[in-house]
Amino acid sequence: MIKVYKLHNKNGIEVTALNFGGIIHSIKIPNRDGSSVDIVLGLNSYNDYLSEVYTKENPYFGGIIGRCSNIIKDGTFVLEGKAYILDKNYIEHNLHGGSIGFDKVFWTSEMVLRENNPVLKLSYLSKDMEEGFPGNLEVMATYELTDENELIIDYLAKTDKKTVVNLTNHTYFNLKGEGNGNILDHILYINSDTYTENNKDLVPTGLLKKVQNTPLDFRKPKTIGSDIHSAHDQLIYGNGYDQNFCLKKRSENSLEIAATVEEPVSGRRMEVFTTSPGLQLYTGNCLNENIIGKQNRPYFPKAGFCLETQAFPDSPNNPHFPKIELSPKQEYRQTTVYRFSTNDLLAIDRPI
Repeated sequence: MIKVYKLHNKNGIEVTALNFGGIIHSIKIPNRDGSSVDIVLGLNSYNDYLSEVYTKENPYFGGIIGRCSNIIKDGTFVLEGKAYILDKNYIEHNLHGGSIGFDKVFWTSEMVLRENNPVLKLSYLSKDMEEGFPGNLEVMATYELTDENELIIDYLAKTDKKTVVNLTNHTYFNLKGEGNGNILDHILYINSDTYTENNKDLVPTGLLKKVQNTPLDFRKPKTIGSDIHSAHDQLIYGNGYDQNFCLKKRSENSLEIAATVEEPVSGRRMEVFTTSPGLQLYTGNCLNENIIGKQNRPYFPKAGFCLETQAFPDSPNNPHFPKIELSPKQEYRQTTVYRFSTNDLLAIDRPI
């Protein structure tokens, strides 16, 4: 049974999340006139996330992605000398944990308070060999909404056998409001000098390439649409942006700025901070009219964008990438913060 949770802060922001998949169904931002706008893509009803059509199209709206986000080449990896064969749900590869990833399961859920902030606490036991991954993995995720207009997502995982873990959230944003046109005019900054190069299947080649003099250079803010139609192999392969950026970090696991996005007409702005080494920019290239969104309106390509904080794709098969292995005596931790502001709703200026 789907359970619905709503988090509010004193400034009028409302976040709606589900126990199914940990899905962030909506984020409503207030306007000066007392109305609000929903900046998150999602389905028309909560039960639609259980439908065959949604499962077939599989856009991963708002869900927690695991056990390993993104791609694992050929659906296999070797750990401590043993080869593990995973569910191959994308061509011949494993994508976002498999056909029944963390976004397709029911999580144990409860609302709690943390320093007077509303917090949704989600937990899930991923059993040994689920989708082919070793180890019983205990996972906890929390969504916290603060009066500083921050949505804080914390992940914690423990295992009883050595395994691999790479969690993220797959929320699609449109700062104009979901269903209100495309996101090509959004102004984007990404704190990255390099990206992981992909082959035509969007699997990393293992090479790290410089963003300089490419359409993937967002070090100076520019609109998402300014170079999206360039004849660059990475954009051709993805039919838009579907790329992991290697974030510039002062120190490993520190919470630092990853990206900022602004919608120029409304002035709505979102900043993304993370402890993760990577950030996937995805511009909703596979959205189509079969996906009926809120208010019974279909979504189309480029109707939303994702900024997925993560370790690098296919890390288990690329030893020079940041490690995602987790042993029984270790804890996996990851934090991502989305900070919102508008011309009407000013962000609290405090450092992270």
